[in-house]
Amino acid sequence: MIEMKVMGIAIDTASGSPIIVLNDKENRKALPIWIGSAEASAIIRKIENIKVLRPMTHDLIIDIIEKTGYTVNRIEINDVEKETYYSTIYLTNENENEITIDARPSDAIAVAIRVDAPIFVSAKVLADGSVSCDSAKDEEESEEFRNFIQSIKPSDFEKLLKDDKQSDQ
Repeated sequence: MIEMKVMGIAIDTASGSPIIVLNDKENRKALPIWIGSAEASAIIRKIENIKVLRPMTHDLIIDIIEKTGYTVNRIEINDVEKETYYSTIYLTNENENEITIDARPSDAIAVAIRVDAPIFVSAKVLADGSVSCDSAKDEEESEEFRNFIQSIKPSDFEKLLKDDKQSDQ
């Protein structure tokens, strides 16, 4: 699992739909997830620290969780199938009992940002849906790898095989 943070909300210019954008800590990968308007509004209100007179849905969810003796430990966006993302909210109590709740990523994120819970994304989800943000860093690593590959000689493998055989004995 890779820890991500909310970069912000964008609007898909073609459809007008809101998109939540998650970034990894190094800002090398971004994961855009199309979400509903209500969830986008709830996330924006929290990001912008906009106060409301009455608790909104995600505030109510947090209140219920906390009044039952649990806290939000983390959320995980753990699968994607046919452009539908799946996530889980992990709750723990003082006895370290853990329960999981299936949730849409937009709702899970809206809950997580209200309590500063970490947001994790599986490698599979990132592989399927992320975009690169740091092409300079990626190019630098690719160049280092190409140089490494070009510098390898067949004799390097012979030494590795000998060392491996000796460690087996």
